[in-house]
Amino acid sequence: MAYAYTKTYDLRYSDFDFKDELAPVALLQLLQEAACRSADELGFGYDDLRPRGLGFIIVNSYVEFARPIVLGDNITVETWPLPPRHVVFDRAYRVTVKGEEVAAAISRWCLVDLKTFTMLTPEHLNEAHELCPYRAEFTAKLPPSKIPHATREVCRMRVGVSRCDHYLHANNTRYAEFFADCFTMEELAARKIRAFQIVYSKQAKEGEELVLYRDDLQDCTVCEARVRGEVTTQFRVWFADEP
Repeated sequence: MAYAYTKTYDLRYSDFDFKDELAPVALLQLLQEAACRSADELGFGYDDLRPRGLGFIIVNSYVEFARPIVLGDNITVETWPLPPRHVVFDRAYRVTVKGEEVAAAISRWCLVDLKTFTMLTPEHLNEAHELCPYRAEFTAKLPPSKIPHATREVCRMRVGVSRCDHYLHANNTRYAEFFADCFTMEELAARKIRAFQIVYSKQAKEGEELVLYRDDLQDCTVCEARVRGEVTTQFRVWFADEP
C-alpha cells in the first residue's frame, strides 16, 4: 500500500475568517503540521536533522480548492513525499471532508546546511533517504515559480516575535496573513479563492519592516513583500470568477 501520513483535525472557531471559511493561514499551518509529522515518522524530521546542523526550508507552496472549507467542517489531511530531484524535495497533500476532496496542495522544500544555507542532495539524509517510501503521485501541478513583480505599495508592517519560528525568521505560513491584508474585507467578501501560491526567496527576521505591494492582472492578483527594497516573498491568487 502506498505511503501517506493521515490525520483528521478538529477545526477551531479561530481557524475561520470573517466569512466563516477556513483562513489560508490556518490551512497552511495544518498542512505544515502534517508534513512535519510525516517527516518525523520517516526519520528526517526536525529532531533528526537539527543535531546535524541540517534543516528543510520551504521555497514554494501551492493550494487549490474544489470548494471553500466552511465552519462545521473537520478536515482530513493526507501527505507524502514525492521522489526528490537533485536538491528539490516536493510533497503532495490531499484534503478531504467526510471523503469529499475539498483541496489539494504541493509544497517544495530544500534541504540546507543551517550555517551556510548550502542546498544539499537527498543522500545527506543517509538511511532515511534510502528507506523512504517515496510516492510518485501528484495531487496538483505546481505553477511556475516566476511571478510578475507587484508595483503598488499597499501597507507596511514589522515582523514581530510572535510571527517567528525556531529558525528565527517569520514562519512561512504567516505570509498568508500578511498578504491577506493587501485586500479589503469588501473585496474578499465578494469573491472566493480558487487557488493561491506563495514563493519564498529571502528570510524576514524579527524587527525588520516588510513593505507589501499588489497588482491586479488579467487572470490573477499578485503581491510581494520586500525588506529594504529586496523581494523576500511573492504571492499569487486566483479567484473563482477569473479565467
